[in-house]
Amino acid sequence: MNICLFTSEEIKNPLSTADERGQHLIKVLHKKEGESFSAGVIGGKAGKATIEKIEDGKIFFSFVEETDGKNLFPLKMIIGFPRPIQLKRLLRDMAALGVCEVHLTKTELTEKSYLSSDLATTDAGTKMLLDGTVQAASTHVPELFIHKSLRECLDYIKENSGAGIKLCALDNIEPTATLGSLEFNSEEGACAAIGSERGWTAKERQLMKENGFTLLGMGSRVMRTETAATVAASIILNSMGCLA
Repeated sequence: MNICLFTSEEIKNPLSTADERGQHLIKVLHKKEGESFSAGVIGGKAGKATIEKIEDGKIFFSFVEETDGKNLFPLKMIIGFPRPIQLKRLLRDMAALGVCEVHLTKTELTEKSYLSSDLATTDAGTKMLLDGTVQAASTHVPELFIHKSLRECLDYIKENSGAGIKLCALDNIEPTATLGSLEFNSEEGACAAIGSERGWTAKERQLMKENGFTLLGMGSRVMRTETAATVAASIILNSMGCLA
């Protein structure tokens, strides 16, 4: 836990020692009265919290704001639903990298059972994004969207993105260029689409091209969805200068 995150209400009140965060502070970090730890408000400021006292099963602390937190980068990721165990890691990594939005979508080759998993039907997906945000010592959590179809997803992206956003879809069947050959910038922003485990269908490739997406490759090796998403996001963010 590289930062202890609280809601705007939680930051004003004592933290229970039974809380996961309280357990981490006392049992893992061995924090005592008078000592400080990194803390922040979800979606808000980051700073230092100082433990004033620990009594009656509660950690009383004060919080001093220091920064606006680490802002998210203008990169939206479209992900075809992978198997849940992969999705957990993928969501953590997307948050750790600092993408601004994650769009999970059903594709023609998505296994239907994935859509009934906890990650798709509860707040478990948001919890994974929060875990990745904590890993990055950030306060800003990417937004999570779940779409019933690729068409629905692309319509949403079109309606909620600036005119200059660069659109690309990773594909190892019909790529027109390599992802590394394109230049991206943080002013326009970007949206990258990664297919589910069996990739895109011909119909989906055509749909994306009709919506302004360029099909790009990352070499001849076939990657897991989570690996492809992490590699693609890293390449784009590096091109934007976000990883400098």
